Amino acid sequence: MYDYLIIGAGIIGLNIAKNLKERFPESKILVLEKEKEVALHSSGRNSGVLHAGFYYTADSLKAKFTKEGNAALKEFCKNRGLKVNECQKVVVAQNESELKGLEELKRRGDVNGVELIWLDEKRLEELYPNVRTHEKALLCPSTATVNPSEVTREFAKVCKEIGVELILDCKYESSEGNKIITSKGEFISKKIINCAGLYADKIANDFGFSKDYVIIPFKGIYLKDHENKAQLKTNIYPVPNLDNPFLGVHFTLTVDNEAKIGPTAIPAFWRENYKGFSNFNIKEFFQIIYYETKLFLTNAFGFRELAFTEIQKYCFAYLKALAKDLTQNMDNVGFDQWSTPGIRAQLLNKKTLELVQDFVVESDKNSVHVLNAVSPAFTCSIPFANWVVEEYVIDK
Repeated sequence: MYDYLIIGAGIIGLNIAKNLKERFPESKILVLEKEKEVALHSSGRNSGVLHAGFYYTADSLKAKFTKEGNAALKEFCKNRGLKVNECQKVVVAQNESELKGLEELKRRGDVNGVELIWLDEKRLEELYPNVRTHEKALLCPSTATVNPSEVTREFAKVCKEIGVELILDCKYESSEGNKIITSKGEFISKKIINCAGLYADKIANDFGFSKDYVIIPFKGIYLKDHENKAQLKTNIYPVPNLDNPFLGVHFTLTVDNEAKIGPTAIPAFWRENYKGFSNFNIKEFFQIIYYETKLFLTNAFGFRELAFTEIQKYCFAYLKALAKDLTQNMDNVGFDQWSTPGIRAQLLNKKTLELVQDFVVESDKNSVHVLNAVSPAFTCSIPFANWVVEEYVIDK
């Protein structure tokens, strides 16, 4: 009998386990992971950007946790000897109309307590000669990048050091009350915490949750310049469309100074639709096609245009052209290979056909289900885990 059983050893599941063990050192905590190692899915396949927290409205959980999470993850990396690239971020406007978007981002940053610095064109050119903007840009000093796989593996290491039990290659199959049936036998726990990422909604269904929601996968791929021939010095982002959760094509500088253009946000056809027909699941295929067809026909949140635009990004030239608008003729010859694809587990409200943009957790006294832990969940992981534990896991 365990006190807490966590399904999924991604960065959220591991942080919840760590948080609980530090609070209750005598408790028995088990983390189950279906893969043979951690960080093989979203936690290890994201951009590794530590966001600052100025994209989000002040009343959102994302705004609260992103700023705190940025500082907390930097401190964790420092204490554990992990690399952090303090490369900052510049958000640029491409025309007059986008200046209003920059003003809104600055307003949100001020409300959220995130440092943002206005740069005119002259100052921007002095700092980053390759970056182009219309009249002015925003500099975010706290944005940084890390190696997401390395960070997630380090959290797994910490969990084991403090006495959390981690079982790998252990696939969830079903549940009966507080008993979990897996490929490695049955486990009983006083409380079950579902952090299964792409499969969180399906597992939640077994417990009677996620009735109004379904996860729709979106595939993200970057175009890499492994040697940074473009001489990228900072992250360069456009003004985003704040009505959807995607930030648009941008330049990212990795922890190892590798330059990337992207990502795509291509609707996927099954949950682990990384490449070709690997991991093909016909049941998932028909379920996701059903919802994507509804989104296409109704054009909810501009899905039709999104789908057409994103498919075009498979063309190197098209993706490079989108990115080039952010630069002063930056050399893009080095961007010549695709990165490892990642899948965004995006929650969809089945009734309203809206993409849910903030975190969603459902629970009762026996189980907790983290249904929507989308970007910037990696950045938010430490304070988000603390919030889940305090609000949903600990009995009050």
